[in-house]
This record gives sequence, C-alpha cells and structure tokens, in this order.
Amino acid sequence: MRLPYLLLDVDGVLIPFPAADGTTPPTHARYDVVPTGRSADKPVTVWLHPDHGRLLLNVIRTGLVTPVWCTSWQQDATTLIGPLLGLPSLPHVDLPRPQIATSHPNGYLWKRDHVDSWLADAPAVWIDDDFTDLDHGWAAERVAKGTATLLVQPDPRLGLQPEHLTEVAMWVSQLPAARAA
Repeated sequence: MRLPYLLLDVDGVLIPFPAADGTTPPTHARYDVVPTGRSADKPVTVWLHPDHGRLLLNVIRTGLVTPVWCTSWQQDATTLIGPLLGLPSLPHVDLPRPQIATSHPNGYLWKRDHVDSWLADAPAVWIDDDFTDLDHGWAAERVAKGTATLLVQPDPRLGLQPEHLTEVAMWVSQLPAARAA
C-alpha cells in the first residue's frame, strides 16, 4: 500500500474565520500577505497559530504521509502560508477557480470532484472545514472499495486543533503501509 496523501486546506483550517463579532482566536498571530495577482498595496490579512507548523511537521516527519496543499490558495499556500509556519515547500492540487456562489454548488464541497480525479485510488486523509454529509458519504464509499480515506473537519472559527493531528497520526499509524515500515 502506498503512503496516503495528507491534503491540507488553508481557510477555516489554518486561517480561522472570524467569529460573529469579528474576533479571531487570541492564539493566532496576524500577518499581511500578498497573494498572486494582488497588488502589494492591498494585502490580505491572515491569522495563523504559531504551533501549527510544528504540529504539522510532527506528522509529516513520520514519513507516513505525503503532504499536499488542497486549497484555493494553490501555490500561494507554499510561498506565503507555509513559510510563516516553518513548513517546507509542498506541492498542491491544481484546483480551478470556480465561479460559484456557494462552496457546495452540488450539495458537496466544490473541490471534491477535482480531488477525486487527482487521487484516483490513492489513500488520503483530507483536512478541510467545509465537508457536507455527501462528502462523508464519498469517503465511506472509498473505504468500502478498499481505499483508505479519512476526512477531518475542524470548526472553521477555531481552525486546526492538536487533537485533529493526533487523529491523523493514529489513523495513519494503523494503515498497512505504516505497519510495513
């Protein structure tokens, strides 16, 4: 069995969405970044937790996953977000920039069809804050067909928590590829 991909989202996972009153978690630090195609005089403010890089590296360094960005930030995740967290350069799933009014135009996460094609029959753990019941059903179908799949869904107002990565590490350690290593 090949190593599972660790698919990482950014918005709602590493960058929490503000609460109703506009606040972000006090544990996160503010950064202004300039994504590709954006003017330097109009940066985007992001809030990142200083421990996320270390926690993600702990999972990556096990050698039991292949980390890949799975975000609309695309290459900017590697050039802008990753360095702020101390992460190495990571590849990304080449997602389109859809013209949609909701992240669930078909009742499930807009990324899913692209991810499904990209993964083919590769095992994966996917961390995203925006899954629906249909996405969980998709993951269950993959598992039923013999493809190890885990969806981890942080609260978008809190983002990634240590227990999410503990869940990932435990799940990965129980896969046949981990036992063979």
